[in-house]
Parts: sequence; structure tokens; C-alpha cells
Amino acid sequence: MKPLLSTLHDSNSLQTLGRASLQIVHDLKNQLNGLKLYATFLRKRMEKGTPPPDEMETVNKLIAGLDRAAADLSTLMDYGRPVELRKQSQIDLQKIMRGVAATFTEPARATGALTGALVIEGDQSPLIGEFDPAALTDAFRSISIGALKLSKRAEENGILRVSLKDEAQKSVLIEWHDVNGADHDPFQSFAGSVEIRMSLAAKIIEAHGGAATQQETTLRVSLPLTN
Repeated sequence: MKPLLSTLHDSNSLQTLGRASLQIVHDLKNQLNGLKLYATFLRKRMEKGTPPPDEMETVNKLIAGLDRAAADLSTLMDYGRPVELRKQSQIDLQKIMRGVAATFTEPARATGALTGALVIEGDQSPLIGEFDPAALTDAFRSISIGALKLSKRAEENGILRVSLKDEAQKSVLIEWHDVNGADHDPFQSFAGSVEIRMSLAAKIIEAHGGAATQQETTLRVSLPLTN
């Protein structure tokens, strides 16, 4: 069996993974407790011999909970592995980010239906670089979901502002605005399912030579461009 991390001597990586494991296991424990309550309720109702009208709803909740638990475990395993990118040349980050925004109101398998929309600000000039489009699509989506959950204005009007800025054709700065100033960095906290996905997203961005940070009420991602 191969270790989750290729460099076991990297104590910082092991400590980070350890913290992530503790937090996600705690979150999974809460989810499983909820599943137990639903299962107990269903069993008691079925023992009466007359299936209730809300039986399907209860079963659906059970399935959804199991899906969330499985997705969290998969994310934790992905975080523990070294990032393997499949970069392609001439990839436009503008298209990737706008593609994420266009599908943002569609149901997400691991998170349920999204409530809100992304509004992309700035011009639509191409932002070309050498990237793994599939990996960055997942990363941008995870950050957007997290930003929406932390958003101030999303609570008011269901809209999250995202801006794309070309930094002198050398790098791009993507910003998710008006997030609540939390007492923890969502890219490093591992406080639950959303944060572990955001931490994995940050790891993918760093593997591209970029960075993911929080500065007060803004989440920021920078990535290098090619001339």
C-alpha cells in the first residue's frame, strides 16, 4: 500500500493532513449520527406495516447523507495525495471561470442545490496560460461554493461578485468579493466539508504556480499567464 504522501519526511505536510483528518472525521461523525436518526425513524415506521407517505423523503435523506460522507472521504484522500496536473497550452482562464459561473445554479452532487449566482465583473479578454482545465474548473467551483456560503450579499440578494484582473499580462487575479470576515482562513482551516474542498482547491492552484489567500472580505487567487 502506497503512502498518501510521497515525502513522508515533510513534517509540515503530515501535520496539515493530520489536522484535516481530525476535522473531517468530526464532521463525518455528525453526518453519521444524523443518518442513524433517519434510519431509526424509518425502521420504526416500517415495523408498523404501513409505509408512510414521507417514506421516500426519508430514504432520499439517507442516500444524500451517504453520498456526502463518501464525497468527504474522497476529498480527504485527494488532499493527501500529491497533485498530478495534466497541463495544456493556450487555456483561457476567462472561459473556465465564466463556465463555472454559468452552471452555478445547477445541483451539485456533493453539496445539494446551490442558492445564488455568480456575477463576473471585468472585460472578457482572454487570460491565456498553461493549465489543467479540469483541475482548475473543480478548484474554482469549490472556492465559489465556499465563497457563497461565506458571502454577505448572497444572504441579501443571492448574488456573489467575482472579478478577473489581468496583472500586466503576467498573471491573473481572481477575487470573490464581500465574504464574511471569518476568524479563520477557509483555505487552511479544515473546519468542515466546504473548507476541506477549498483547501484542496488551494493546493491545486499552488501546483500551478499560483496562490490562494483571504484578505479581509475577499478571497483571492493568483495564477501565472503566458505571454
